Amino acid sequence: MDALDLLGQGFATALTGENLLWALVGTTLGTIIGILPGIGPALTIALLLPVTYGLDPTGAFIMFAGIYYGAMYGSSTTSILLNTPGESGSIVTALEGSLMARRGRGAAALSTAAVGSFIAGLIGTLLLALIAPFAVKVALAFGPADYCALMVLAFVTVSAMLGDQPLKGLSSLLIGLALGLVGIDTLTGQARFTLGLPRLLDGVDVVIAVVGLFAVGEALFMASRPDLSSAEIQPVKGSLLMTRGEWRRSWRPWLRGTAVGFPFGTLPAGGTEVPTFLSFWIERRLARRKAAAGRGPDEFGQGAIEGVAGPEAANNAAVAGVLVPLLTLGLPTSATAAILLAAFQQYGLQPGPLLFQGQGSLVWALIASLFIGNLMLLVLNLPLVGLWVRLLAIPAPWLYGGILVFSTLGVLSLTGQAFDLGLLFALGLLGFAMRRLEVPIAPCIVGLILGPLCEEQFRRALTISRGDFSVFVERPISAAFLALALLALVVPLALRWKRRAG
Repeated sequence: MDALDLLGQGFATALTGENLLWALVGTTLGTIIGILPGIGPALTIALLLPVTYGLDPTGAFIMFAGIYYGAMYGSSTTSILLNTPGESGSIVTALEGSLMARRGRGAAALSTAAVGSFIAGLIGTLLLALIAPFAVKVALAFGPADYCALMVLAFVTVSAMLGDQPLKGLSSLLIGLALGLVGIDTLTGQARFTLGLPRLLDGVDVVIAVVGLFAVGEALFMASRPDLSSAEIQPVKGSLLMTRGEWRRSWRPWLRGTAVGFPFGTLPAGGTEVPTFLSFWIERRLARRKAAAGRGPDEFGQGAIEGVAGPEAANNAAVAGVLVPLLTLGLPTSATAAILLAAFQQYGLQPGPLLFQGQGSLVWALIASLFIGNLMLLVLNLPLVGLWVRLLAIPAPWLYGGILVFSTLGVLSLTGQAFDLGLLFALGLLGFAMRRLEVPIAPCIVGLILGPLCEEQFRRALTISRGDFSVFVERPISAAFLALALLALVVPLALRWKRRAG
């Protein structure tokens, strides 16, 4: 059965009344969260993990997908009208979008962001549906050594590329790996790093760790900041219907941004920051060339619509690309993908090639719901943009105080144990310290989730090879992954050393 037939079955599942409701809830929540500065999809999904424990897995993941896309979309509203990105992928949108709003063209900026997000989301999701089956076939050929090497590559790239300093990323990874080792060793039956506490024999619960590090840590960090006063909100001026000239200046950046964003999303640690900056650079160069040739205006630095259209398309295309390695290989390439991986594990599911075989209906319903969610976002958000903007008036202390309460109640409803609340706030203090020290949290989550899996594959490979470590370099796939990991670790350090020496 080909991908289109499987996608058709996914639509049959996603278009049921209950799943449509979850898609609507997800896209609405995602938009609300995306608009609020400092709260992204990773934090939102982390907060909802304990609450959705009793939901049907298909409905829960359809809702999570709506949150994922909706938060990326909603963040553009904050970037344009408040010049404060709600998500890192919308940082570039703020550069020209806020200037357009100050010139009275905020409505046009919101429109090109919405339509560009819709087009890029549709194309990216279609590519996800077409590429995923081929990626699964390749992944089925992997052996234990190959999977171990692939996870090492993910460790290195996520640690080295997330954040400005690779050493801090690697430190965060080591913290996550240490947390992942807590509990009973499945091979020897010995307790590891439990500090003599019986509640830690089962290990650190991923949901508690995610909520503590992301939600509690972020709330404490924001509470420690003295600059919680709200910035000036630019009013929405003009018609939300784009003019013919704005359409003509936007459609090519939409397509170019999509072409840039999707491949970057599929790469380890590709994320949304690099493709959005690259799209912005491409559009600025093209605008200058056209202006020099007398074929169009160069409004960059004054509010260029191309500087909004391209990066927003790249942002949403990268979001779809991130799902390719997550669903087919079980590898998260962003903080939000790491939280989604934790959500899968909460339901006893492990993303990877076997997920398509054992839970194919869930996966294809999830992919189909992305198409539905994209359409919902376009229909809901443009007419209601005035309503969403009012959410920016919520005082920050109320907002982050609510996150602390919600986190506590969520974990308490999940386990009902006072010990887990203590663990939640201990990890929250750790997350707060990491935020203060500018240590990225995503590598810690990746290490916590993938560390035990990497250890399992490592031991399995050595068992098959009878303790011969050469198995990791004799197999072409694992050797290639390890070589890429070495390059990802050495090349940035070499470039920094060269710049300092020069």
